[in-house]
Amino acid sequence: MIYAYILNSLKDGTYYYGSTNNIENRIKIHNSGKEKYTRGHKPYKVHYYEEFETRKEAAARERFFKSIEGYRWLKDKKII
Repeated sequence: MIYAYILNSLKDGTYYYGSTNNIENRIKIHNSGKEKYTRGHKPYKVHYYEEFETRKEAAARERFFKSIEGYRWLKDKKII
């Protein structure tokens, strides 16, 4: 399975959107400070995720989350 996920910073409440085939490993990487973008906002927790069969589907969902339409959808569903 491939996942589109949303992380929430416990430090400042910001969100990070991504996709991966291993959520547990990915959150460890983000919280270790090895990712430049998330380094200053750690620690993170997994806030929301969806499962997909292909990387293409998960990447498309990640792009949707990052779009204005996706932001509105996430707000309407009270996900963020």
